[in-house]
Amino acid sequence: MTQANNFAFGEDEKMLRDTARKFLQDNLPTDKLHQLVASDPDPYRESLCLWDQDLWRQIVELGWTTVIVPEADGGMGMSLVALCALMEETGRVALPSPFMATANASLVLRECQTSSASHLLGAIAAGRTATLANTPQNGSWRSGDCDVELVDGVLRGAAYFAQDARKVETLIVQANTAEGSALYAVPVGSAGLDIVADAIIDLTRDQAHIHFNNVPVGAAQLLCTEASRVLERAEPAILTLLAADMCGAGEWQLQTTVEYMKVREQFGHPLGYFQALKHPLVNLMIMIDQAKSLVYNAASAIDSEPENAAKFARMAKASASEMAAFASSRSIQFHGGIGFTWECFVHLYSKRQKHNQVMYGDAKYQRRKLADLLMGPIAA
Repeated sequence: MTQANNFAFGEDEKMLRDTARKFLQDNLPTDKLHQLVASDPDPYRESLCLWDQDLWRQIVELGWTTVIVPEADGGMGMSLVALCALMEETGRVALPSPFMATANASLVLRECQTSSASHLLGAIAAGRTATLANTPQNGSWRSGDCDVELVDGVLRGAAYFAQDARKVETLIVQANTAEGSALYAVPVGSAGLDIVADAIIDLTRDQAHIHFNNVPVGAAQLLCTEASRVLERAEPAILTLLAADMCGAGEWQLQTTVEYMKVREQFGHPLGYFQALKHPLVNLMIMIDQAKSLVYNAASAIDSEPENAAKFARMAKASASEMAAFASSRSIQFHGGIGFTWECFVHLYSKRQKHNQVMYGDAKYQRRKLADLLMGPIAA
C-alpha cells in the first residue's frame, strides 16, 4: 500500500481540527490554564492532580474518545491522522486531561484483537478513561521487560511512569506469567493497588508509579497473552501522538513569542525589529513545519503503510523533541526578564515540552533506535 495525497488529511479531519481548536480556545484560554494548574508557586507544594473534570465531560460528549475506536466497538473508526489533528490542538492549549493517556490505551487495545479488549474499547468510547501501566523501573519497553508478575491469580510488583494515573479509571497492566507476558485491565479501585504520585516538572500532567500488592485479577480481565507483540505494534502510533502534542505546543510558543516581540520595545524599536531575534524564530518556524510533516507522514504510514510505521514514527519523535527544546529556550529567552517568572505563561509550555521530550525516549534515543532499524543493532 502507498500513502494517500496530503497524508490523507481531508475535509473530515480539517473539520475535526477546526472544531476542536475553537472549543479549546473558548473553554481553556491560557490565563484559565495558569489559574487552574499554577495557582501555587511554592516549590515544596504537594504533587496535586489538577484538571477541569467538567471540561473533560464536554470533550467526551464531543466524541473525541471515540475517534480511534473501531466502529464495531462503538467508535468513529477514524484514522490516526485525525487523532493527530486533535492531539495537536490539545498540545496547543496544554490541556490537562487523560486524553493522551486514554488514546494510548486505545491504541494498545486495538492491537489486542480480543473480545475483552473490544469490550473495554467500547467503554472508552462511552467515556471511560484508561492509561498504560506497563513500564518497568528502568524505563525500557524491550520484550520481556516488566516488573509485575501474575502468581496464583494475583498481581505483584510495580509499574512506573504511568501517565495521568490519578485521572483514570482503568489501568492496562503488563504482567509476566508462566506462559509469557500478558496484559490485564485493572480498575484503579482494586484491593491492594497503590498509586504513588511522582513529582514531575510538568504542571499539566501527573505521573505515578503503581504498586501491586496481591491485586486479584480474573479471567475476564485478561486482554491478551502476547503483550510484547501488542506493545511493539502500538508503539509507533504512541510516539506519533506525542510528537503531535509537541508540535501544537511549539506553535503556541512561537505565536506567543512573536506577539510579545511586536509590543515590547527596546532601544526605541519593537523587539521584532532586531535580526538577532527574528532569525531564531524563523528557524523555529521551519523546525515546527519539519516536525509536523514527519508527524503526519508517520500517522499516514501507520494507517496505510505499516511496514514503515516504526521508522517514520521515530523520525517524528526525534524531530519534535529537538523542536520542543529549541521552542522552549527561545520563548523564555525572548520574553526577557519576565520570561522565567511564575506569572509568565511560557513556563507551563516549557515544562510540558520537557516532559514530552523524554517520554518514551528523547531525540538521541529515537535516532539510536532508528539506526538499529536501518542498519541493524550495533554489536556490544
